Amino acid sequence: MRDYIWAPWRGAYVASWHGGSAAAGKDECVFCTKFNENRDADNFILHRGERTVIIMNLYPYNNGHIMLIPVRHTADFELLTAEETAEMNLYKKLSVSALKKALNPDGFNIGMNLGSAAGAGIAQHLHEHIVPRWNGDTNFMPVLGETRVISEHMQTTYIKIKSCLEKEIVL
Repeated sequence: MRDYIWAPWRGAYVASWHGGSAAAGKDECVFCTKFNENRDADNFILHRGERTVIIMNLYPYNNGHIMLIPVRHTADFELLTAEETAEMNLYKKLSVSALKKALNPDGFNIGMNLGSAAGAGIAQHLHEHIVPRWNGDTNFMPVLGETRVISEHMQTTYIKIKSCLEKEIVL
């Protein structure tokens, strides 16, 4: 049996990604749906570039877990254009810098899960994860309790990261 940590504020947030949003049909891409809504703060969208969106992960591994997602719907990494790849890499660099300033992590995990067999939860739309890490952030909760503990409300983290990211991205 699993134990749960009560976090009622996450209920509406989680529901909006899994059928709770009237804008999203069963066959629609959840990322594309969020990109087309005019609710960036509600959807935790940190920045919209010409070809890449920076968004907080709805199911974070750690506080400050963000994703870089191409605007164009594709699951195929090798089909990214040179411009899409360049913007994603630039935003990766700027995101790491902003996360360092906003949250002061000790390190990062950065990567992609390409396809459901590789662990992609949303395999139909390519996305890259940036996960801040702190010394000692692995504890008994995820290992024994199958539960993650996020130490700060996502809205608070969103404001911190967005503020630092806006200073990094010079338009």
